[in-house]
Amino acid sequence: MSADTSPIRFDDRVAIVTGAGTGLGRSHALELARRGARVVVNDLGGADNVVAEIVAAGGQAMAHGASVTDEAAVQDMVDQTIAKWGRIDILINNAGILRDKTFSKMTLEEFRAVIDVHTWGTVVCTKAVWDHMKNAGYGRIVMTASSSGIYGNFGQANYGMAKTSMIGFMNVLHLEGQKYGINVNTLSPTAHTQMTEGLLPQAALDLMTPQSVTAGVMYLVSENGPSRLILCAGAGGYAAARIYETDGIYLPPEQQTPENVAVNIEAIKDGGAQEEFQSGGQQTMKFVGKAAAHFGVKIGG
Repeated sequence: MSADTSPIRFDDRVAIVTGAGTGLGRSHALELARRGARVVVNDLGGADNVVAEIVAAGGQAMAHGASVTDEAAVQDMVDQTIAKWGRIDILINNAGILRDKTFSKMTLEEFRAVIDVHTWGTVVCTKAVWDHMKNAGYGRIVMTASSSGIYGNFGQANYGMAKTSMIGFMNVLHLEGQKYGINVNTLSPTAHTQMTEGLLPQAALDLMTPQSVTAGVMYLVSENGPSRLILCAGAGGYAAARIYETDGIYLPPEQQTPENVAVNIEAIKDGGAQEEFQSGGQQTMKFVGKAAAHFGVKIGG
């Protein structure tokens, strides 16, 4: 393992961290400030305490209590940030809630509440900073997903759906933001916070520090960081989650029946030539290419 010879700094950068009054958000905000960023600490509670910690350590921060689902309040947060510091370089969408129940026992209101905060709240905050970042030619945005969405977790249909939506949002904004210098990534964290209290033995929770997750986030929002990465982090472990598509098969028109799909399902699922696509159009061209080859049709120049 090579030593880190280029410390990650955020001097002169301005960051907004949602849900930063406690837990992961607080950890992200404190570390950004420690590394030189001016930080907007957003939360409905606890934000003032985090700002006080940052200021006491010699940093710069401001609190804002906007609900991430309130478009006017989020816009006010962005307007105040621009008025105070003149720019927004980093947005970490961290705010979230849980309403865990099995799907049969979950009310639609409980489902909607989680979707509103995680999905819609992320959209509202990202929309509010997007044009500022485009005009500046620089931006770093992090969505917060979860293994509950990527892999599933019993009793979290609402949370899993909301968290998986972060990946689709990232994929599109990565493509749209490339020419403007905007990097968009997704974090899939596991940490000991209020949201995980009581779910695991204490010995395990003690290993799951917010700081271990924050280390990964600092890389994602750094100047030389990646884009379109799903970074999984927790308890000192770091991994990348990727979505691959198998090469699949081609069935000519007369064989395109559900029975033939069933007969060929093992070949369809075979991962020998699987590929990670960078845009949805690649899947279309793959299928069209197979069909064109069958009929001897030339596509493109």
